[in-house]
Amino acid sequence: MKYLIAVVSILVLLPAAVLMQGLKVADESRGYLVLPGDKIEAKVLGEDEFNFTVVIDDSGKFKLPFVGTEVVAKCRSEQEIGEDVKKGYSSLLKDPMMSVTVTERRPPIPVTVSGEVRTPQRVEMRREARLLELIAFSGGFTEDAGGTVQVFRTQIPMCANEEIRKDWKVASADGTEVPSRMYTQSSIKEGRSESNPVVYPGDIIIVDKASPVYMTGEVVQQTGVYIKEGGLSLTQALAMVGGVRQKAKTKDIKIYRLKGESQRDRETIAINLDLIKKGEQQDIMLEPYDIVEVDKSKDSLATTILKIVAGAGRASVSSFATGAPRILY
Repeated sequence: MKYLIAVVSILVLLPAAVLMQGLKVADESRGYLVLPGDKIEAKVLGEDEFNFTVVIDDSGKFKLPFVGTEVVAKCRSEQEIGEDVKKGYSSLLKDPMMSVTVTERRPPIPVTVSGEVRTPQRVEMRREARLLELIAFSGGFTEDAGGTVQVFRTQIPMCANEEIRKDWKVASADGTEVPSRMYTQSSIKEGRSESNPVVYPGDIIIVDKASPVYMTGEVVQQTGVYIKEGGLSLTQALAMVGGVRQKAKTKDIKIYRLKGESQRDRETIAINLDLIKKGEQQDIMLEPYDIVEVDKSKDSLATTILKIVAGAGRASVSSFATGAPRILY
């Protein structure tokens, strides 16, 4: 349910829907597959009175003029539809020569790329594309990307085969869950097929921000740093904030860590940085939302965290897709 709320929140912040070319989601040899809302034009050679233009209805069908029979058009190619039209007219015309052409495609659903990419955006896709390409098309990962990418499938691809449909089914007690998959940043970069899926219309790609750690007390810069893929040690975090101040008591470093699933209760871990530097004590790996206090902070921990979070909030406003869409040819 929490994933559904996140997806809905992003959609609310996004601008009005934009156009995106329909995608082929079946056998490429069949060409473009017609969808409900597409407009098709049929022409019969030498029999202009039998020419017609029709919009495919929501059920994926249309009625053949002069005959009245229904023709299934959904997820079929122009040639396949043309063969059915020819059969329908065979009672009126002898061996008619004809063509069926899609003249206007349905208003499509965009793919959204948001979160920690350099250019959050919605993309007009004119061909099949995979996750890695769309992330690269959006400028790649930012420095604050945490190492995980979520893909939400807001609707089943209309002309996808049964294997694709089954792969994204989700078990939900109340029917509100949105099917999703999570991939690691490193596996995506490797380009392996299992971590680089095909992206379909309506998909929402969210590059997660790294979990924060708060650095306070006698450090050069009191700020939040992020745990990225591979983890973050205490010495690495201290280096990221410029190190400790000259008079800091490096034997007296405390890490305040959340207990289990609690969002408030913390345990205190005492660390001696001098012993770590001498190799007499093992460097400690930090965990999400740790508070690292070197010596004593001038402000209370609550005040320090509030200042850090407020600054981080202002910096993350641009992580949602805005502006006109770009086209991926």
